[in-house]
Amino acid sequence: MLSGWEGSASDSRVLNSALENRIDRLEVSNGKHYLVDSGYQLRHGFLTPYRKTRYHLKEYGVLAPQNARKIFDHRHSSLRNATERAFGVLKKKFAMLGSGNESFYSVRTQVDIVPAACILHNYLMGVDPDLELIEKVDRELLSSNE
Repeated sequence: MLSGWEGSASDSRVLNSALENRIDRLEVSNGKHYLVDSGYQLRHGFLTPYRKTRYHLKEYGVLAPQNARKIFDHRHSSLRNATERAFGVLKKKFAMLGSGNESFYSVRTQVDIVPAACILHNYLMGVDPDLELIEKVDRELLSSNE
């Protein structure tokens, strides 16, 4: 997790910063890959979907993907939905993360709130998971993909 960037910063710019950071550099372990969307440039250790191939799950409709590229993109999109689900659960559990209102907290405090929320969420999932909240987010994701 890398918090502290303005919402207008491009994803590629944030990723480049994480890869070039001297203190907390993002490193891709051998044999491992990060899943990214088509907005990222191709680079070692990061899997993007194929270009000019159907990308979102709702675009497949009733028919299953018919070739290797479409199958890859279908599975890629399915895995990306898991990421969207995680953000959706965080935003529902901690409303201040998902509200469009301007925060009255300082920027420094806002930067600290995001990792704190993730830590609290992970702790709570271990001691008292809110399965109803997870199911609600799942339903919302399914309806948005239709």
